[in-house]
Amino acid sequence: MNGRKFAYARVSSAGQNLDRQLFELQKYVPEENIVTDKASGKDFNRSGYQSLKGALGLRQGDTLYIKSLDRLSRNKIQLNEELRWFKQNGIRLIVLDLPTTMIEVPEGQAWIIDMVNNILLEVLSSIAEEERETIKRRQREGIEVAKKNGKHLGRPPLEYPEHWERYYKKWREGEITATQMMKILGVKKTSFYKLVHMYQEQK
Repeated sequence: MNGRKFAYARVSSAGQNLDRQLFELQKYVPEENIVTDKASGKDFNRSGYQSLKGALGLRQGDTLYIKSLDRLSRNKIQLNEELRWFKQNGIRLIVLDLPTTMIEVPEGQAWIIDMVNNILLEVLSSIAEEERETIKRRQREGIEVAKKNGKHLGRPPLEYPEHWERYYKKWREGEITATQMMKILGVKKTSFYKLVHMYQEQK
């Protein structure tokens, strides 16, 4: 196999142990090439993993070993995008818990590995799409429940401050500046001009 070999191991918190993953990964990768994180799998904002993708990390022709896919991420949508990054950059991913990713092929038959990766991506794409739809459905259901319970979603509606009409008239007649009116009423610039627009529309 051409290129260098790296491995990645992750547990979710400092109190958890990496030993089981390291024991398995050291069968394939030298210990100095194993990168670890003790961090949540909710996203890829982890120092160890990001170093793998940095200038001194993975490059075309390299292989990355992991114990299982959820060591990369538990978020199927993000995981799917990450696998596409590996494919686009010519990096082979070997998952110990998925034996089909570990097959060795004769020289000149790299298409077999591509086929395996494509199948893996296709499966994960379907799972990711299902996860997206589930998230959207739950959001819609949450909004409907909130509406039925009379809860307002989003930013609170803009309301006119006390004495608005009095100072609006002074501003329009040139007695005070817009900046003075904002300061008196305690209104920010963006809100001020929105209120002006609302007021003029109503009039």
